Amino acid sequence: MIADRAPEAERGSLVAEAERIIRNGSKSFRFASNLFDQQTRERAWLLYSWCRACDDLADGQTLGHGAAAPADPQRRIAFIRETTNRALAGEAVGVAPFDALRVVAAECAIPRRFIDDHLAGFALDADGWRPQGEDDLLRYCYHVAGAVGCMMAVLMGVTPDDEDTLDRASDLGLAFQLANIARDIVEDHGVGRVYIPAEWGAVDPADRDHLARVAERLGALVERYEASARVGAARLPFRARWAVLSAANIYGGIARKVVARGPHAWDSRTVVHKPEKIVLVANALMECGDRPAPVDRTGLWTRPR
Repeated sequence: MIADRAPEAERGSLVAEAERIIRNGSKSFRFASNLFDQQTRERAWLLYSWCRACDDLADGQTLGHGAAAPADPQRRIAFIRETTNRALAGEAVGVAPFDALRVVAAECAIPRRFIDDHLAGFALDADGWRPQGEDDLLRYCYHVAGAVGCMMAVLMGVTPDDEDTLDRASDLGLAFQLANIARDIVEDHGVGRVYIPAEWGAVDPADRDHLARVAERLGALVERYEASARVGAARLPFRARWAVLSAANIYGGIARKVVARGPHAWDSRTVVHKPEKIVLVANALMECGDRPAPVDRTGLWTRPR
């Protein structure tokens, strides 16, 4: 059952703040989110603002920039959990992104398991965790991004018992996070974060040839999970499908550019510029009329039930 909406004045203020946060925190997601209908767009912004706030608190950064390993990671995780719990209990906590979660979770009946799964990713970072193998990497990507994909799917009307579509929404989150990891290998290493599986070899920012090979492996994973996600996107309403395919093209474009740049991928930050985004959005519009190739998920990592 969908709960009543929050009072319009409060909701409008939270949406405006969420729009400010996404405008400064993620140009790519902000760009793609404009393709949603107004209600879905506002809900996506509200959810993003909570995710962004949790990430910033956990990483000691501001709107995704200037990360510095915090001296008190466990205290920060405890604050995130406590404030999230209060918001989900219906309390106005006075912290806009957490109040935004309260509003959107009530409006869309977001399953609590996805929220808890997302918080578990921040706990992994606070514990100084590093993946040993590919499955560990994908599990981490699920917590920090795949669970968000599941929540976004619910916002777009996917029912919580449509497990296959939710798996494919998770796949898109995995693809996004893998692209981010490929782009940020050197930057993450600088703040003590290593997301490359130990089995793939040591991460040495000076060994760009090795990093380029690692990026190729990550790029291949992006392609696999993105292809699966496109099958799920075809089940969405038209404007949601267009937005999701646009985001897939943009984030997939980041991974493809990192791979194409080879050892020079970390000489400067890899970005998809606005003119390129416009082309990718136009391509997504044309893709909306196509039936995606069937993709069997056998062999793909699958989120926990």
